[in-house]
Amino acid sequence: MVSYMQVDNLTKSFGDLVLFENISFGIAEGQRVGLIAKNGAGKTTLLNVITGKDGYDSGSIVFRRDLRVAYLSQDPVYPENLTVLEACFYHGNSVVELIKEYEHCMETEGHPGLEELLIRMEHEKAWDYERKAKQILSQLKIRDFNQRIKHLSGGQLKRIALANTLITEPEFLILDEPTNHLDLDMIEWLEGYLQRSNISLLMVTHDRYFLDRVCSEILEIDNRQIYHYKGNYSYYLEKREERMEATNTEIVRANNLYRTELEWMRRMPQARGHKARYREEAFYELEKVAKQRVDNSNVKLEVKASYIGSKIFEADHLYKSFGDLKIVDDFSYIFSRFEKMGIVGNNGTGKSTFIKLLLGEVKPDRGTIDIGETVRFGYYSQEGLQFDEQMKVIDVIQDIAEVIELGNGKKLTASQFLQHFLFAPETQHSYVYKLSGGERRRLYLCTVLMRNPNFLILDEPTNDLDIVTLNILEEYLQAFKGCVIVVSHDRYFMDKVVDHLLVFNGQGDIRDFPGNYTQYRDWKEVHEHQEKEAEKPQEEKTTRVRLNEKRKMSFKEKREFEQLEKEIATLEEEKNTIEEALCSGTLLVDELTEKSKRLPVVTDLIDEKTMRWLELSEIES
Repeated sequence: MVSYMQVDNLTKSFGDLVLFENISFGIAEGQRVGLIAKNGAGKTTLLNVITGKDGYDSGSIVFRRDLRVAYLSQDPVYPENLTVLEACFYHGNSVVELIKEYEHCMETEGHPGLEELLIRMEHEKAWDYERKAKQILSQLKIRDFNQRIKHLSGGQLKRIALANTLITEPEFLILDEPTNHLDLDMIEWLEGYLQRSNISLLMVTHDRYFLDRVCSEILEIDNRQIYHYKGNYSYYLEKREERMEATNTEIVRANNLYRTELEWMRRMPQARGHKARYREEAFYELEKVAKQRVDNSNVKLEVKASYIGSKIFEADHLYKSFGDLKIVDDFSYIFSRFEKMGIVGNNGTGKSTFIKLLLGEVKPDRGTIDIGETVRFGYYSQEGLQFDEQMKVIDVIQDIAEVIELGNGKKLTASQFLQHFLFAPETQHSYVYKLSGGERRRLYLCTVLMRNPNFLILDEPTNDLDIVTLNILEEYLQAFKGCVIVVSHDRYFMDKVVDHLLVFNGQGDIRDFPGNYTQYRDWKEVHEHQEKEAEKPQEEKTTRVRLNEKRKMSFKEKREFEQLEKEIATLEEEKNTIEEALCSGTLLVDELTEKSKRLPVVTDLIDEKTMRWLELSEIES
């Protein structure tokens, strides 16, 4: 295999904190490597060092000459005034510059030099390049290509950055948490895209199914060293367990021998012979092994939840809509004791509004929600991550409670609780502003759990948490003596934690599925296959017409293609404006009626024009 990158004896530290020391590894052509470590162990730093965004103390990093490398960072940044499409092309190769020339020409009166530009566009296959970018953006549910970067959310920006890295067709792709801010359909599309491509890959992700299906090798940073596993995530779990058992056995053996040698060291006189000095040097090496920390992250934490009665909550004929946009439509449900429910559905189908209805933050249009008197909610939300930056980590938790009850008269102090969630004693006495993004998420999770709720509602709890923390949280929830609702795009997490799913299909269509996410996905595939089989005769007819001959897009069709993009973007903007107005609660009755009638018209127009756009995009330029 051709070597793409070689890292030798790399060391990186921040002051006294050494992240990794003298680590060496390589990536060759065709390798797909997942990078795993606890939060704060240096995963993102290592990727930044490799891509030249960060310096390092010592060692070397060598890439193959002329290798095309693309990097998706965790928090991408683009100039605010760029459009979506401009940001997608923000990497300045010759084809991108040609497309910019063409765009400028089309915006100039009279289109000077258009004929020459069209010839160059054909020669450079720039039509394919731009079309591919738009297809990738559409798969990532970004369809307003003229929207300015400054108006986008962090999630939309991450998706544009992902499109930016994929469009360059790199030979070596480096990804930092690519599945964050993607819904389940997008994650599965990206999974398939990477599986089909020949790209070599180095990736950090907490999505274990994604890791299992895309990567064939695992690198783990642990205790400042790097370990290499020649297999996927499932293989890594098995071999890591063997390594930890071997390490722990070695530590126990070293401790026994250390006690004997320590006694000898104390008895020996200062003036020692050559053999004694050799034994003394061996003693210090033995001491290093004996004083290693024994891994205890697999210790189960079974916290005694507050008592919860037989009545939890009952939703009775619940309705909620914003204009013509239905969120809940005649929904009734009785929640059971110790029930663990997952909520899935595409963005905009009403999952967050449903949670707010349950918590009383949003009032239903009709119907009632009756919550039991003993219910104590613990709510983990994406907006709840707010701390006093100058507080110490231990103080944040002790302000909530000094101890947490484990049952049977046992208690856990705030410090012990933090340690279970991988906050070492030295980190506990550090300030909040020094924590990494993942460590802040972990601390926020601890503040929710430390309040000892009996009904947990977790909205995207897996974002930015490392795999080790996710394993601890999963074990915690499996043993939790209370109720749980989880909204998550992490399929592995959902499979391990929930008993059944509420599937939000949009427009108030909510279905209860009696199984986990994998079972639901299998059922959905069979259901979709049966529907396609029923429509097959009509499809075959259409296919024969299309496959008669391959042809190129005509000049007129290219103009229509461009016009459709502008019309779709305008309609998307109108749709967003209408939905915001309907949700504002400030409209008069006449305005509410008018906008409610207009919304389905605009939605139908978007669907119609998008279908035509997709038809044209399949024709060769």
